[in-house]
Amino acid sequence: MAKNIYVGNLSFKTTDEELGDYFKPFGSVSSARVIRDKFTDRSRGFGFVEMDNDEEADKAVTELNGKDVDGRTLKVSEARPRERRPRSGGY
Repeated sequence: MAKNIYVGNLSFKTTDEELGDYFKPFGSVSSARVIRDKFTDRSRGFGFVEMDNDEEADKAVTELNGKDVDGRTLKVSEARPRERRPRSGGY
């Protein structure tokens, strides 16, 4: 089963491809995505990486957490399940 990894404190110029490249030395990367603002399409400074092998993912988290990339200290951890938020769509 693939492991989902949260990567925070990214440079705002980091692309999906660059994010994946940070993790490739540790193993197979299924996907890498920088989260963007839906209105401005500007990076929100965090993203998610999915790796196929749990051992490789754990090693990547250990090695990359606290590492300086583009002048920013990465915060890397296993992603928590997404919480359901109540919708407040009124008029």
